[in-house]
Amino acid sequence: MTLPARIAEKFGNFKHFASRVWALSAPYFRSEDKWKARGLLAAIVLLNLGAVYMLVLLNEWNRVFYDALQNKDAAVFWTQLGRFTYLAFAFIIIAVYRFYLTQLLEVRWRAWMTAHYLQRWLNDHAFYKMELARFTGEGKASAGTSDNPDQRIQEDINLFTTYSISLSMGLLNAVVTLVSFVGILWSLSGAFAFTLGGTSYSIPGFMVWMAVLYCVVGSVITHYIGRPQIRLNFQQQKVEADFRHHMVRVREYSESIALDKGEAVERAQLDTRFAAVLANYLQLIKKQKNLVWFTNFFGQAAVVFPFIVAAPRFFSGAIQLGQLMQISSAFGRVQDSLSWLVDNYSALAAWRATTDRLTSFEDNISAVAQQGRTQRAINLIANETRPLAHGALAVSGLSLNLPNGASLLSGLSLRADPGDSVLLKGPSGSGKSTLFRALAGIWPFATGQTQLPADAMFIPQRPYFPDGSLRDALAYPQPAAQYDDAALQQALLDALLPQLAGRLDDEDAWSQKLSGGEQQRLAIARVLLKKPRWIFADEATSALDEAAEQTLYARLLASVKSAGGSLVSIAHRPSVAAFHGKRWELEPLPQGAPALYRVRESTDGSPSEKP
Repeated sequence: MTLPARIAEKFGNFKHFASRVWALSAPYFRSEDKWKARGLLAAIVLLNLGAVYMLVLLNEWNRVFYDALQNKDAAVFWTQLGRFTYLAFAFIIIAVYRFYLTQLLEVRWRAWMTAHYLQRWLNDHAFYKMELARFTGEGKASAGTSDNPDQRIQEDINLFTTYSISLSMGLLNAVVTLVSFVGILWSLSGAFAFTLGGTSYSIPGFMVWMAVLYCVVGSVITHYIGRPQIRLNFQQQKVEADFRHHMVRVREYSESIALDKGEAVERAQLDTRFAAVLANYLQLIKKQKNLVWFTNFFGQAAVVFPFIVAAPRFFSGAIQLGQLMQISSAFGRVQDSLSWLVDNYSALAAWRATTDRLTSFEDNISAVAQQGRTQRAINLIANETRPLAHGALAVSGLSLNLPNGASLLSGLSLRADPGDSVLLKGPSGSGKSTLFRALAGIWPFATGQTQLPADAMFIPQRPYFPDGSLRDALAYPQPAAQYDDAALQQALLDALLPQLAGRLDDEDAWSQKLSGGEQQRLAIARVLLKKPRWIFADEATSALDEAAEQTLYARLLASVKSAGGSLVSIAHRPSVAAFHGKRWELEPLPQGAPALYRVRESTDGSPSEKP
């Protein structure tokens, strides 16, 4: 590739990256919090400009103060010390409030972005669909999917807002400082005259050109030394999140791991993940070490460089000590401004990696949202404002695919009316739970029409209970304040949990402290508390003994009948079948058929096939 083509490609990549940064940043400054955000940003900019102005005044103070020292002028010396007190105090005030307002803007921006992404992640089951899309049917990570969304929302947003403000304000400072001091340095440095080939040449503002040359060379070298840090920072955030995520899983499944005596396996898994953390971090610090070598050499050389260049004029008597110190100070400010890339390359690499992770998360969550909009255009998902006539369950032309693209069911049409009780049967892994997910409207790999009756509740195989008080776990997702203690206690008694009736205000990790059977009974208590018209139970009593199962099924069936609804269940036990008058049975189709299974419907022993 030719040099112009490479430059054009790099410029195109920079433009694309800048547009992504703008797309992430702009929404906050256009949000409902925009006036506070813009006001804080304007105040920070003004304070940064004020800080640069104070540096200009201090630079002038350097000349007067050191000239007084050289001339042994005590009066001017003490006057300038007094002036320094005022300048230093003003600079301190500006620095303190610049820090405070910068931190305040970072916090407010992070709070807004966190709320924004939490809403989008939790909206329309995006969190569920993104997790489904992470792996294909072969168990391999899918391309274009976001790993560890919790880490991206919690850590990446924090780093993005922090780096964006600090780096942008640092760049602003560098530009304003450069503009402010380059004129001072130009006027102080004088011209550099030399003869080459019998011709005399004079370079005005020689110190300015030396500063530019010094920093351009340093910036180019820094870029090539530090560039690998972008990739390594991106990977570091990923492996750190993977390690943390696995430790959370060990904590959540502590009882199962302890019963299986899986400590050694989990230790090996954690060791493997931590080894990846260490391996990547060692590569990162090696690259950082190379950059630190150069930046420290670059910074130390910059201390003496202006003295070396200006020394001949000082020793010739062309300038005094005060001017020499002013030149050194001005050169330092110009050099610091031009060396902004050198000084901030590690931070820029981390910011670039964080931005890339956040933009990929944005792309992923936007794709899921678009998929949801497309699915809603295809499917008709009923809700309380548009229930089917007579509150029936209707499925028309429903086709279900697996995440790997395989067709599970094709062209399915079913109907259940109020008063029906339906048992969904089939071999393990045949897609019974997937059909339930499609009925609920959360399965993203479905086409056709499903219309769910109003006031329906699903009981999943693994019910979720938030950590906290028992009353909150029982009322979830509604606030517990909607139900009085008597109703909550009665639901627990009806679900055969009398031992919990007096513990409504106890706080615990209920998913870990309750047995499997107790968790299933607590999930049923939640349903009995809310009394929905339709109940969809997915192996809701698989951990219960037969007597408890029959008692609870009788109560569930009585609850929906009194509400004028229906009960649809997935179960294998014959004892559960006795509570259902209609059956939908999944049967495998021969190889080469358009789908893996079909549904066979039967009522009172009279079977009829549904494709």
